[in-house]
Amino acid sequence: MDDQDLIEHIDKLVAEEHGLRERSEGQGLADDDRDRLAKIEVALDQCWDLLRQRRGLRHRGEDPDDASVRDPGTVEGYRQ
Repeated sequence: MDDQDLIEHIDKLVAEEHGLRERSEGQGLADDDRDRLAKIEVALDQCWDLLRQRRGLRHRGEDPDDASVRDPGTVEGYRQ
């Protein structure tokens, strides 16, 4: 996946996230939608992390394809 593909994937996830958040206003979300929203949030964190890794590698003159998706525990731990 190159940077543009990754950005397009991020855009799709963000659009889905916004749709779920809009639906939740006033009435809340069903369990399935809440679960999906949580998965989207993790996936977005992983995508942004991967994009930052790719850009960092490229900046150092290294191959951005050496970047890899990190596990949810790692990327979610960045918030602390």
